[in-house]
Amino acid sequence: MADVPDAASSLESLPGGRPHDRWMRLALDEARSAAAEDEVPVGAVVVRGGRIVGSGHNQREQLADPTAHAEMIAITQAAAAIGSWRLEGCVLYVTLEPCPMCAGAILQARVPFVVWGAADPKAGAVETLYRLFDDPRLNHRVEHVGHVLAEECGRILSEFFRGKR
Repeated sequence: MADVPDAASSLESLPGGRPHDRWMRLALDEARSAAAEDEVPVGAVVVRGGRIVGSGHNQREQLADPTAHAEMIAITQAAAAIGSWRLEGCVLYVTLEPCPMCAGAILQARVPFVVWGAADPKAGAVETLYRLFDDPRLNHRVEHVGHVLAEECGRILSEFFRGKR
């Protein structure tokens, strides 16, 4: 892992388990909230200085808003909490690999580090279909770690869609 921002490096001292698991489990709690609302179960949290400054889960159906993805809601909350659109020093945890829209918002918000769970074979814009965070043509790069608690993050999605069939 390359230079990790302060928010991520401070997690190295957490007792037990891998450093990102704690925060991803909180993102999974958000995903469970989405499932309880009959929304696609994706959750996200934004961490800065060892505390959550934004959180969200998918609310597209509830808000009738195609942009109401977990990452978008968490980014908006974090920006309001810190009083800046530049989310420097923040780490975004999300249970599903960001789509092109969310990856674009992450880049625009200058989030320096993203940790994601399950890969998204239909819309993944970090590793699976596209590699927006690593594109040298863009003016910002995002460090990222994927597949954190991937099995658990994928299972909640699989169970949700199995129930829809």
